[in-house]
Amino acid sequence: MRPALWVSAPLDWPRLRLKHVGRFVGGGTPSKGNAEYWSGEIPWVSPKDMKSHVIRDTEDHISERGLQDSATTLIEPGAVLIVVRSGILKHSIPVAINALPVALNQDMRAILPDERLDPRYLARLIEGHQAELLRSWSKEGATVESLESDLLGDTAIPVPPLPQQRAIADYLDRETARIDALVAAKERVLALLAEKRLALITRAVTRGLDPDVPLRDSGIPWLGEIPAHWETVALRFLVTITSGATPDTGNAEYWDGRIPWVSPKDMKQHEIEDSQDHVSGLALSKSALHLIDPGAVLVVVRGMILAHSFPAAVNTKSVTINQDMKALRCKPPLNPFYLRDFFLGYEKHVVSLADSSAHGTRKLETEMLGRLLVPLPPLVEQHEIVAYIASETAKLDNLSRATERTISLLKERRSALIAAAVTGQIDVGEGVA
Repeated sequence: MRPALWVSAPLDWPRLRLKHVGRFVGGGTPSKGNAEYWSGEIPWVSPKDMKSHVIRDTEDHISERGLQDSATTLIEPGAVLIVVRSGILKHSIPVAINALPVALNQDMRAILPDERLDPRYLARLIEGHQAELLRSWSKEGATVESLESDLLGDTAIPVPPLPQQRAIADYLDRETARIDALVAAKERVLALLAEKRLALITRAVTRGLDPDVPLRDSGIPWLGEIPAHWETVALRFLVTITSGATPDTGNAEYWDGRIPWVSPKDMKQHEIEDSQDHVSGLALSKSALHLIDPGAVLVVVRGMILAHSFPAAVNTKSVTINQDMKALRCKPPLNPFYLRDFFLGYEKHVVSLADSSAHGTRKLETEMLGRLLVPLPPLVEQHEIVAYIASETAKLDNLSRATERTISLLKERRSALIAAAVTGQIDVGEGVA
């Protein structure tokens, strides 16, 4: 049995097992094949809805018939809802209180506190001790991230007098609201910086750096006007396109090398010099892999990521790529960094060219990519544009990183405040303030 007492609290606060002060209720999913079950107005909570401290509505709704014919039940307002199975449990336990009657899916649990336990206090107690509870509640040896109901129920929690619980909850509602407002303001700053970054890149790759340059209509609706001395050229005339592959995953000799094997998961930066996975020279000689010399533009052409973004990066070292990627080797007079920046500036247009497969996966066909028209300045001007974008975006990126650090500190402060309040380390009084 794992230790049940997992937090320090005043000695005069009794500790009671969660199953003795609350009842656990699970959920279920009505048949997706019956449209009638999904035509109602009953909010149906799943992990994707657990993004706020209070549940006021959900993405999906079910009918009374769906409620009756499935394993889910109606949960009255004021329950503590937690996620018990989801990938998010790798790092946190989403918890919320429902402000209206809801049903739950099978990856959720509701804790219905009795008269000794305020649901807001319990929710904050869980929220303030995420790391400890993940260790205490996780199933040992489970192949998916999940929490064990018996471990939840056996956990002894501090239960101060009800007026004290309410005072703690009121205090935390006020203080976390202030911190949340600051976080929201900083997140708006991040969004504005991202918008400014995109606008800067888009303007540079379509208008150049001279504000007085004569313009002409490119004849391309999504591109608009470009400098009069620029050309527009189909991408297939400017690059050679190389495909990727995956060597036999069952052959360990193919995967014991040092040659980077770039896949979409590595495309988080705009310059690539290494990857999470590596292949050997044997894999290179025995499979359909090609060694991509430095200076190509690597792009993702297949995957759900193409629903919203088009990752593009220049490799600064020799690499290989997997089958969901393409390498674009630029011919003179095209600077690969300029092409990458063009992709970044017109990401929305490029992803609009991708098609959905029968399984919902997005794919950008090579022919479609090759027909893409690219504004082409003289090579010297391309170099100047690339240098300008690098300099200006670096300034914006520094501001973004500083803002992200501030957000991280605010969130740490929020977590520490909750943990301290629910364990009596902060005197919040014994009544509603």
